[in-house]
Amino acid sequence: MRMLMHVKFPHEAFNAAVKDGTVETKMKRILDELKPEATYFTEFHGRRSAILILDLANASKIPAVAEPWFLLFNADCELHATMTPEDLAKAGLGALGKKWA
Repeated sequence: MRMLMHVKFPHEAFNAAVKDGTVETKMKRILDELKPEATYFTEFHGRRSAILILDLANASKIPAVAEPWFLLFNADCELHATMTPEDLAKAGLGALGKKWA
């Protein structure tokens, strides 16, 4: 199941990792472990954030992708199921529309 993961870093924990020189090592360790399809770093509501695209075999993998961010950065994580255009094409929206209209 393809998931979009939004990681929001608290200023204090991230600033501490920048100041003590461990931010690159921690980030590399997490990303090497998770092997996301894509990773982007951005600002969101004034906070440092990361957006990752992950392909999880099943929901039991969620703790394995969230815990590193929680434990190393005290970050907040949100996970959202996503679909490719091909996935959406298989969803049967036309039939659902007729059924529920």
